[in-house]
Amino acid sequence: MPINPNFVAPCGLYCGVCAIHIAERDNNEKFKQRLVNLYQGNVDGKGTLPNSQHLTTQDIKCGGCLSDDTFMHCRQCEIRRCTEEKGFSGCHECDDFPCAHIDHFSMTVGKKVILRAIPYWREVGTEKWIQDEEARYVCPNCGNTLFRGVMRCNRCKTEVDLD
Repeated sequence: MPINPNFVAPCGLYCGVCAIHIAERDNNEKFKQRLVNLYQGNVDGKGTLPNSQHLTTQDIKCGGCLSDDTFMHCRQCEIRRCTEEKGFSGCHECDDFPCAHIDHFSMTVGKKVILRAIPYWREVGTEKWIQDEEARYVCPNCGNTLFRGVMRCNRCKTEVDLD
């Protein structure tokens, strides 16, 4: 399996299963609007990403955390900045994990995944970690490819808890 190096996010949130990437890849305008609503807080009254008040569907795009075309919140990510400053490819190389950047991560699901993924990445290495992240986000009922944070398969409507 060829690894897209832009998808190897230092925090452990593998970009290949990110909703932003998948919505853009599939050119799914309805999904993009749902993400805008979620990040702005229009779904439950609580915004999940700071500074999202002017977010539009045109902003729902990303070439991966390490690309030159990142989602607005990936561009301002303290975790990515920290690993760059320390000369690490990811948190899996840092003895300070988990740190304050992880403790204050703004998205609950993301924080949960980071705390699961980084120790596993350390244990098995990059290629196996990516293979297992991609295999993890598949509906157990119908085999549909899913994204991180999903609660129900969009094809067969089976409830899932993959994170």
